[in-house]
Amino acid sequence: MREIFEAELRQVGDDLIEMSRLVESAVTRAGTALLDADHLLAQEVIAADHAIDRLESTLDERCVHLLAQQAPVATDLRVVISALRISASLERMGDLARHVAEVARGRFPGQAVPASTRETFARMQDAAVHVAQRTTSLLETRDVALAAEIEQDDDLLDALHQDTFAALLAPGWAGGPQETIDVTLLGRYYERFGDHAVSVARRVTFLVTGDFEPEPEPATEA
Repeated sequence: MREIFEAELRQVGDDLIEMSRLVESAVTRAGTALLDADHLLAQEVIAADHAIDRLESTLDERCVHLLAQQAPVATDLRVVISALRISASLERMGDLARHVAEVARGRFPGQAVPASTRETFARMQDAAVHVAQRTTSLLETRDVALAAEIEQDDDLLDALHQDTFAALLAPGWAGGPQETIDVTLLGRYYERFGDHAVSVARRVTFLVTGDFEPEPEPATEA
């Protein structure tokens, strides 16, 4: 019975890694679609989000089954509960990548990102991809040093998010209502993407060390 339980726990871990890889692909391609005004790539990202949702549902069902059938305690219980929280964060990261792609698709054949903010969003995209890559590596290796790097990338995303507000409030801002809305939403999507990655990082750190830090403050997401 114990061998079956441990096999199920390994499958939970494998599912989380697969979810993270899908999220990594989604945010990488969504950012390319945004910056290159590639509506076909944006549509691919939007369609692929269903795979992340299905995997989350499968993983959650597996965890509920483990809780009901195996009644895990101590470390095993911590693993199962953490997996449920991590899968939820990864699913939201996938949704946020999809939102970026939806903005890119909605503005085709035009650019969703005005020229004055393009550099900021290019840097946000790079930081988000780094976050996603490190999140996958963290789930694969449980190397808590990567958790600190994810926090640093999130700090950069937060700073760049503030830069988008500075651009919108600058006297020289010449964007229309739609561009103003797009910049506001895109900045928020990237900022929240980083927050969810930090949540994953802190959950994994808790699994490894037993030390738990409060997760980033929840906020309403568009």
